[in-house]
Amino acid sequence: MIGRRGAALAAMAAATLSLMAQPAAQAPAPGAAAAGAITVGGDVTKPLSLSADDLKAMPRTTVTVSEEGREIKYDGVLVGEVLKRAGAPLGRDMGGQAVASYVLAKAKDGYQVVFSLPELDPAFTSNDIIIADTIDGKPLFDYQGPFRLVAPHDKRGARSIRMLQSLDLVRLRK
Repeated sequence: MIGRRGAALAAMAAATLSLMAQPAAQAPAPGAAAAGAITVGGDVTKPLSLSADDLKAMPRTTVTVSEEGREIKYDGVLVGEVLKRAGAPLGRDMGGQAVASYVLAKAKDGYQVVFSLPELDPAFTSNDIIIADTIDGKPLFDYQGPFRLVAPHDKRGARSIRMLQSLDLVRLRK
């Protein structure tokens, strides 16, 4: 006959074995964006995670892209503005090795593209590359968003990433 203490120990052992048999929950990957957020990391002084509300509060830019013979307006925030807030070397700091730096943009589906850092700096060039959250005044379609990187002056749309998830600054070193 098992006493109360033995029964309690048996119950604890059963509970422990039950927990051990369950798969462990996975922690989010370092730098992973929360749902509906964009992370900005890499070689920046202030890594960021920006929500839709954060982007709405920043200075806005509208760009026009010609797709299949019609003009489409995207509204969002200049990538340079986001990088500046993360501490990327822009403006007067754009020189020396900073000119050899690049930004790797990644989408939720694994698609990746590269931009040189100077082409994202509004003080260096007027490319107007934006992180868009609206198309023709409406939220992006589900398959595009919630964020899309738009490079309006590219002749092909291959670098206009839908489902943008992260931007990582990479500085080349000697």
